[in-house]
Amino acid sequence: MELLRNAVRPYAWGSRTTIAELLGRPVPAPHPEAELWMGAHPGDPSRIDDDRSLLEVVEKDPIGQLGTECADRWGNRLPFLLKILAAEEALSMQAHPSAEQAREGYEREEAAGVPRDAKNRNYPDPTAKPELICALTEFHALAGFRDPHETVRLLRALETPGLAPYISLLEGQPDSDGLRALFTTWITLPQTSLDVLLPELLDVCVAHVKNHGEFSVECRTILELGEAHEGDAGVLAALLLNRIVLQPGEAIFLSAGNLHSYLHGTGVEILANSDNILRGGLTPKHVDVPELLRVLDFSCGKMPVLRGSHVAPRMWNYPTPAPEFELSRLEWAPDERDPVDLVCAGPQILICTVGAVRLLEADGNKVELGRGQSVWLPACNPDVQVIPVEGAPAQLFRATPGSVVSG
Repeated sequence: MELLRNAVRPYAWGSRTTIAELLGRPVPAPHPEAELWMGAHPGDPSRIDDDRSLLEVVEKDPIGQLGTECADRWGNRLPFLLKILAAEEALSMQAHPSAEQAREGYEREEAAGVPRDAKNRNYPDPTAKPELICALTEFHALAGFRDPHETVRLLRALETPGLAPYISLLEGQPDSDGLRALFTTWITLPQTSLDVLLPELLDVCVAHVKNHGEFSVECRTILELGEAHEGDAGVLAALLLNRIVLQPGEAIFLSAGNLHSYLHGTGVEILANSDNILRGGLTPKHVDVPELLRVLDFSCGKMPVLRGSHVAPRMWNYPTPAPEFELSRLEWAPDERDPVDLVCAGPQILICTVGAVRLLEADGNKVELGRGQSVWLPACNPDVQVIPVEGAPAQLFRATPGSVVSG
């Protein structure tokens, strides 16, 4: 049972206040802080002390740290990465490959001699990257293709001369194939066409918001994206995606091929330990349209919102099909002191997001976690009892491989 020191990633879309405040540092931070990484990712592994990174600890003792089953399945790697994500502005529109797509793409780029750190590299590793985001604050996102019939209603409400033929395209085939055709058309439009179509769209969105139209939330999003990413085809693509607002404790799971963009808010994100991203817009970074289209899943409909399954007293679990990870939430109200027992059947990372908790082992060893602090529990660790510090509410998130689901 070891306290972690974690890296903060300073992406431009991050917040100057959220992560700094969580960690008890001066606010505002000098630069935007987007993600707090907890895990053994080679790019920024957590540290257990000044001399050891979690990556080194796992590599030296994979069986003891991960357990035999986890080590065998994931090639002696910790399969998940846990993050606090703080978005002040929209992230790039993106999707992630399946395990088979990632493996094939990685081998193809390796054979072609594309450097792994090249800006045009799509597959720096051969693994899938499913992910789940659980809101800590109200969290706004675009995720998954909306029901085409609803999208046609939205587009009809915003119809301009330039949009009209595209609306007819989807209206004539309101299904996944129609979405693929329209998305492909928009993402490959020449810049001269975008420079005409996008200003028309933004003007009609302004009018729709002023008139308190039915799709005012969607229009405000388009206006924000259009201002931040002038001339970007991703602004058009945003019209096709579900506009989601998560309340604290609610989550969405993003499987392979799900096109998405996080817009604003703070959440706990858990994902497979991979860097594979196919971008679709809202970014100056590399966009490989043919490869994106190969990976995208054009299934459509509302995105399921996960509210957590109550699997034990004080514990809620967010089940997903992803074998790489499982996320659980533990909560206590101010007057609640009952302990929760955690079985150490595999590697775990715990982070305290509200209040403070004590972690107790049977031999008397204990660690206190305050807000923003995290701890590594290896598979060889004795089972742990978690108790909130008296007199205050407490919240803890627990990351494990997918096979550890309760207790």
